Amino acid sequence: METQVLLVEDNADLAGSLADYLSEVGFAVDFAFNGQSCLELLKQNQYDVIIMDVMMPILDGLSTCAALRNDLGINTPVLFLTARDSLDDKVEGFKSGGDDYLVKPFASEELVCRLNALVKRRNAESIEPQQFGELTIDQQLQQVYRQGQLINLHEIQFKILMSLINAAPMIVTRIELEDQLWPEGLPESDPLRSHIYRLRQQLDKPFTVPLIKTVHRKGYRLAIPY
Repeated sequence: METQVLLVEDNADLAGSLADYLSEVGFAVDFAFNGQSCLELLKQNQYDVIIMDVMMPILDGLSTCAALRNDLGINTPVLFLTARDSLDDKVEGFKSGGDDYLVKPFASEELVCRLNALVKRRNAESIEPQQFGELTIDQQLQQVYRQGQLINLHEIQFKILMSLINAAPMIVTRIELEDQLWPEGLPESDPLRSHIYRLRQQLDKPFTVPLIKTVHRKGYRLAIPY
């Protein structure tokens, strides 16, 4: 199966040449020419790795990466491309949620090696259950354990929990959750409230310490369970 790559680059010539080379060596490439387009594509499609330019119009690469991590709860590896090579620039890239950093100009062969390493690492991590305090999450099976006890969650409740975990201890707003769960439009009822209630019944009620916190007029967050 081809590795699915999202290339986010506002320079059409560079994007074209990179896509041609990556296609030749076995990658399937999709394009976005600015950060906002990248976020829209990520709401609809899944990719194995993202190549992202830092300096872009509308929404720069650092802000885009922070948004996909914090707002969309997406953990797809991000490799930054940039002409800025100072240590401070690299630190900012990693702080925003980036996984690797390649300075322009670069050799195409090195880019491919770095992409393969990121994908290999992500695949290895996805096999192992994720530990979050007293929670154990198996994303492949969509199973959650708390203190070793299996918690049976509906698919939507599992997605809510993963969004809260990926953002923890920060707040995830109602609007952010609704956009992630129902990108085609919110149903007429208030389904989020119902799913949060059922998630609490399963995840919190049988235990002493509740993990899901309501932040008045803002949204929800997950307390880190030590």
